[in-house]
Amino acid sequence: MVYSLNNPLNTLSHASLEQAANWYVQLHDEQVAEPERLRWQAWLAQSPEHQAAWRYVERVGQRFAPLQSENEASSHALRNNARHAISRRQSLKGLLVIAATGLAGWAVGRNTPLMDSVDRLTADLSTGTGETREATLSDGSRVWLNALSALNIRFDAHQRLLQLRAGEVLIDTAKDLGRAFWVETEHGRLRALGTRFSVQQNERNTVLNVYEGAVEVHNRQGETEVVQSGQQMAFSTGRLNTATAADPSREAWHRGLLLADNTPLGELIDALSRYRPGHLHCDPAVAALPVMGSFPLTDTDQALRLLEAALPIRVDKTFNWWVSIGPKA
Repeated sequence: MVYSLNNPLNTLSHASLEQAANWYVQLHDEQVAEPERLRWQAWLAQSPEHQAAWRYVERVGQRFAPLQSENEASSHALRNNARHAISRRQSLKGLLVIAATGLAGWAVGRNTPLMDSVDRLTADLSTGTGETREATLSDGSRVWLNALSALNIRFDAHQRLLQLRAGEVLIDTAKDLGRAFWVETEHGRLRALGTRFSVQQNERNTVLNVYEGAVEVHNRQGETEVVQSGQQMAFSTGRLNTATAADPSREAWHRGLLLADNTPLGELIDALSRYRPGHLHCDPAVAALPVMGSFPLTDTDQALRLLEAALPIRVDKTFNWWVSIGPKA
């Protein structure tokens, strides 16, 4: 198997990632002994997966190294003033505070292909981790871009076209009888029929939710269907799925809320990870647990505390930038 650093969570097991993170903690201890280094090397040599997991943890850790160094310096001063010594390992775990400023646009640690990052850098409108954006277009239409998203705007005398290159957009269209309003994704095109709707693009398909009016869906295969207000449709290049009830959570995020209605925990954590820099991962052993409720996207620590209080899970923070959710012991 080839282990990809662009999509590590697709190919690396939860156990390997956690073992690599624990080794990272141990090897950054000033008191680490040679026997422990030899055990790490033996673990590393056991499999290509261990090596890929280690490279991934290193890459995530390096992104946070400057802030980590600042907090290590602070913890060193505290140790000098304290009556008893606190190990560097404890200070790394307990005193590391990651500021969101300057890190909001960083997506490593999520299951985010490199191309998505390139799209966000070159798009007309884009957002990073934990960032949403509102804009009013030249025709008066309003758009809200979800975290880790990219959008191109192609308006001319004949049509209004938005190209969703990554992520998700919520749209409230303005009336313009002379120009149709289109949204293009990898899987097809959507024509707004005087409407408010959201479009979410992922690797497998595009998901449309219509909240007002209607939207005409055209996939790349040439199939067409009109989706009415209150309906949702997922479609791929060659298939239009049956319309179902619209998902209110696909509109709630622009108000800073993550809604769950019997949502699998793993799916919820994946959505939450778009709002938290670093590595946030759910153990498959608890990924299917159903979740109900409303969670703040502007405070992911509070969201994790609410989940831990409501479910038989444990939230482990190896570092502030490395968080894992597993079964409660």
